[in-house]
Amino acid sequence: MKFVIVFAALFAVALAAPRPEEATILRSESEVGPESFSYVYETSDGQSADAQGQLKNIGSENEAISVQGKYSFVGDDGVTYTVTYVADENGFQPQGAHLPVAPEA
Repeated sequence: MKFVIVFAALFAVALAAPRPEEATILRSESEVGPESFSYVYETSDGQSADAQGQLKNIGSENEAISVQGKYSFVGDDGVTYTVTYVADENGFQPQGAHLPVAPEA
């Protein structure tokens, strides 16, 4: 019986909790080709992203895609964080003022 009462109380609290406003898409564009792509989007909650990718060394055994882009979001502290990056044969290489930097070797 106690379980039912506790479950009902938790269910009532969950229903009464304020729901976050759903984000709406403000902008969304994309272009996809056989050897490249690009996209950009923005939402009403402060998120945004854009990226461009290009196929390199087409037809060789070293064929790879190289991507450059950035994304932004609003953190729980109200600050907008932005990450710019390159992703290629050398891996994912993010940069941002809020990201830690490894010490020089």
